[in-house]
Amino acid sequence: MILPALILQAIPSQLLGFLPIVAMFGIMYFLVLLPAQRQRKQTKDMLANLKNGDEVVTNGGIIGTIISINDEDQSLVIRVKPDAVKLRFARQSVASVISPEGAK
Repeated sequence: MILPALILQAIPSQLLGFLPIVAMFGIMYFLVLLPAQRQRKQTKDMLANLKNGDEVVTNGGIIGTIISINDEDQSLVIRVKPDAVKLRFARQSVASVISPEGAK
């Protein structure tokens, strides 16, 4: 009689011991993993929507205007001011698109 009562008391205490671990994983998911997934999705959408005439900043900090996009090898040609130098980059090297001053 005493043994089953001890087992029944031990089971809830073991489950309560796992609760903080489960809570930490839940908090980590909402604070770290979910925002990282959203950022990757935004970057993927931005890279897919690049078009000629967009002013972009590369990961190396080069600012230029897209003049040509090659979908076969996922590259693009950027014209850099002031000498109108043309540089070829991989599409994934674009860090952000600079929006025009008047647009939001």
